[in-house]
Amino acid sequence: MKAVILAGGRGTRLAEETTLIPKPMVEIGGFPILWHIMRHYAHHGFKEFVLTLGYKSHVVKDFIVNYRTMTHSLSVDFQSGDVVLHDDGAELDWKVDLVETGLETATGGRVRRALPFLDDGTFMLTYGDGVSDIDLRRLLEFHRSHGKLVTVTIVRPVSLYGYMNLDGEQVNEFLEKPQRLDDWISGGFFVCEPGIREYLVDDAQAWEREPLAHIARDGQLMAYRHAGFWQCMDSLRDKHLLERLWTDGNAPWWD
Repeated sequence: MKAVILAGGRGTRLAEETTLIPKPMVEIGGFPILWHIMRHYAHHGFKEFVLTLGYKSHVVKDFIVNYRTMTHSLSVDFQSGDVVLHDDGAELDWKVDLVETGLETATGGRVRRALPFLDDGTFMLTYGDGVSDIDLRRLLEFHRSHGKLVTVTIVRPVSLYGYMNLDGEQVNEFLEKPQRLDDWISGGFFVCEPGIREYLVDDAQAWEREPLAHIARDGQLMAYRHAGFWQCMDSLRDKHLLERLWTDGNAPWWD
């Protein structure tokens, strides 16, 4: 089973980092967040990837193509040109399709362009800017149990801001520590069936709008609740939070 990772957006809300590189290549702990996401999937046995590229796609391609030589010991024979790779890592059994999906293509259009690479089977889908400790095998089991077209993982994000309980303008309670919000939102880890192609019309569609709205309307969307760790990287503040978790040795997504 393949995992599609949407890696073509501009990341305009993280402009401090994305002027020269695409958002999925912003580093946490010296490695792109894209690599962290891929490693999480691989940990659960999903080692075939389809990366949908757009903005500065050459940066992602360069990282993937040269990953082995940049992260492992080598022996190079200058006369023959032979290169011997040492310290083989777990990532060497990954397979990656790098799909050019257009600079201005919306997320639904990118999913649509990925479909020919998916062998007409069930596939995982996520964004290239969020990490979690979700058990992807359990997510897949849940998806297979209900027989619908799409499963979306829903999460309750943590607010980093002080929480106040108000009675008019009177503050009855103030909590400075981060609090988990009450509302469930999409955490961006999907399982999809190939039948979603009927809902994907053109490159201008955002996956989160018409396609998912119509899939839900037709009774084909189910929610998998994840109460564990989840964090997207929408801002520089989010990046610093993830970096701090990594530096402190407390990165929940790192198995």
